[in-house]
Amino acid sequence: MLAQMRSRRSNGVLDDAPRTSLETGRPFGRARTGPRRPIALAVAAAALAAACATNPVTGQKQFVLMSEAEELQIGQQLDGEVRNEMGVYNDPELQRYVEDIGLRLARASHRPNLPWTFAIVDSPAVNAFALPGGYIYVTRGILAYLNDEAELAGVLGHEIGHVTARHAVEQYTRAGGTQLGLIVGSIFLPGMRPYGDLLGTGFGLLFLKYGREDELQADRLGVEYAARAGWDPGGVADMLRTLSRLDETSGDRRGTPNWLSTHPDPASRVAQIEPVIAGVERSAETPDRTGRDEYLRRIDGLLYGDNPREGIVRGHEFLHPDLRFALRFPEGWEVRNSSTQVVANLPGTRSYMVLQLLERPRGGSLEAVALASMREAGFRAADGRPREINGLEGWVGTFTGRMRDLGDVVARAAFVRHDRQIYRLVGFAPRAEFDRIAGEVSESLVSFRPLDRREADAIRPNRLAIHTVRGGDTWQGIAQGPGRGLVRASTLAILNGFDPAEQPQPGDRVKIVVPGES
Repeated sequence: MLAQMRSRRSNGVLDDAPRTSLETGRPFGRARTGPRRPIALAVAAAALAAACATNPVTGQKQFVLMSEAEELQIGQQLDGEVRNEMGVYNDPELQRYVEDIGLRLARASHRPNLPWTFAIVDSPAVNAFALPGGYIYVTRGILAYLNDEAELAGVLGHEIGHVTARHAVEQYTRAGGTQLGLIVGSIFLPGMRPYGDLLGTGFGLLFLKYGREDELQADRLGVEYAARAGWDPGGVADMLRTLSRLDETSGDRRGTPNWLSTHPDPASRVAQIEPVIAGVERSAETPDRTGRDEYLRRIDGLLYGDNPREGIVRGHEFLHPDLRFALRFPEGWEVRNSSTQVVANLPGTRSYMVLQLLERPRGGSLEAVALASMREAGFRAADGRPREINGLEGWVGTFTGRMRDLGDVVARAAFVRHDRQIYRLVGFAPRAEFDRIAGEVSESLVSFRPLDRREADAIRPNRLAIHTVRGGDTWQGIAQGPGRGLVRASTLAILNGFDPAEQPQPGDRVKIVVPGES
């Protein structure tokens, strides 16, 4: 969180007022001139042509309301937003490696001429996703759980399949063409004006929940593309087995939505994909390549878990070693960190807390900044006063307002000045529910504290390392070795494609998690 905020030119969610149709549409009051009918007919003809498009995969006519040109435009627009919001993992060599595999698969697909791009986003979540037009992303979190190139090819091929079969375009059409923003807008929290869509945190419809048939078709296409490009198509089933095991455990899954929340049950798909794998036509040049040794070499040193440069969540505490501060969220709340803010939610409720850095605060005194910030978001001050917070200048107040999906809400906010920056921490809930969380929210607001250099320097990222199994090694023993206690034994097993009840064999090369350098 916040790592990219210093170079941005927004004031955060609360300061970003909604744009109306008058601001984004035709200039108000301009007179129409000239005949309109030919233009209307041209627009209708273009819409009809898009609606009667041929599906590139099936060859059948399909009713869609988006042309390929529009598909490319949407993907290009959102690609910049994905990279800005999630961040691109800083390993150019690994990025090129994933891109090379992706491009080989794309050339073997039904739409080889799309301007395909592939990127690793800097998220610990176990996920992969695609945008219309050929923009494919994998998280570094899912790379940690893959065990060879064939599995990576399965993931990339699956997402390529969503694009080639135009699944996102079909979903837009099924929705009746209502507001393209349902798919391409209001995706990111900074675009939620101001907090109205927090119920959909985690990038919302960017991670589209495709129908079961779409997912099965993408599985089949992933098998087909992997086999055509020379990789073992069984990597698709191996990848699904790992995700299924991960689904059966609590795992170490946090942050943006993961594959398990945006894709149907992977266990049920393994049995359905195996006959497809057995019958698919293989490449004659490099049949059934797995590329395990090369894959392990490439991900040796991969960052695992939160990136300290954007802050890390440890239990219910959030620490940011670069910006040198920490705070505690209420115990039992789920905390999600992104490059622009931290959001916490009490599970099963409509109670939230949001931490943000104010880039260009308006006003002079801290009180003026606080009142202006909340007023611009549509909140009215009920009370407030200056308060020192762990040696820092602070201001704490209570506000009321109205939010979409939540109705009348009460918010308690703290504004803290630290190292020439102003931070805003707001806890809110519907008016009828706020009293239940008021005490723990208030405690959290005043837990904001500076980190001294020694404490900040001690926060290091965890990374993957490659370990050769020795005689007598077990997952339990390995988990208690270097990086003792960083992950559980069951997580190590799943990380390496094993059932937690299985043990590694001497000579196996496996991934382990160790403390890394900063």
